[in-house]
Amino acid sequence: MALLPHPARSFLKHLLQAGSRHAVHSPFVYSLVDNALRTTTPPKETADIEHLRNALLANMDLVSVTDLGAGSRTASSTQRRIRDIARTALKPRRQAEQLARIARYFRPRTMLELGTSLGITALHLSRAVPEARLHTVEGCPQIGAVAQGNFRKLGAGNISLHIGAFKDQLPRVLSGLSQLDFAYIDGHHAKEPTLAYFEQCLAKAHNDTVFIFDDIHWSEGMEEAWALIKDHSRVTVTIDLFHFGLVFLRREQQKEHFRLRY
Repeated sequence: MALLPHPARSFLKHLLQAGSRHAVHSPFVYSLVDNALRTTTPPKETADIEHLRNALLANMDLVSVTDLGAGSRTASSTQRRIRDIARTALKPRRQAEQLARIARYFRPRTMLELGTSLGITALHLSRAVPEARLHTVEGCPQIGAVAQGNFRKLGAGNISLHIGAFKDQLPRVLSGLSQLDFAYIDGHHAKEPTLAYFEQCLAKAHNDTVFIFDDIHWSEGMEEAWALIKDHSRVTVTIDLFHFGLVFLRREQQKEHFRLRY
């Protein structure tokens, strides 16, 4: 019998080891689970964003993809239809809305997203915290142009799009921030870059900064990165939701790691 792909094996392990919120004795984590993870987003609140997603899923236009990062199993330079990018790169509605609810719960003033893609997750984050400024970085110019058009369509004026390689754009974005309140790291699913981005972001992080890492069980390398992040001296609390890994620097909390089903 062939071995299951790595993410499938990791998901089975997660199901066996994860606990429910009733196993959580941290008031901070319990409140987050009850008020952000276990709630739902009213469909009308994001209907226009999801209508746009459906339009992207039907869009036959071709774009030149120049930087897909380690999170794609597609060649690094090719012509692709927008609908195919939407099918493989966009976070599902449930996950995008969950990210947005987490952001709304913490009310950040400055947010960072590494990995804009076509802009759907950025729009969810923008909608959830309209008073915040969201800086989002996309490596591919033509995909970024589509995302920028989507931001204009929905009037998302609190999003600043930065086009270029993460290694070039991240230092520039961070240099313009007094502090970083919320960071969603998506788009380069490899161990060393993930750790490097985390270390760079820590320079502008504070006690209440929220980090969310995408696809922490994507590969053995990403799981190694997740383990090192958990062990970092500034990290006190982590929550493994399988698709996402949440990281907190709260000095008032004892060091604890949670693996949750909710």
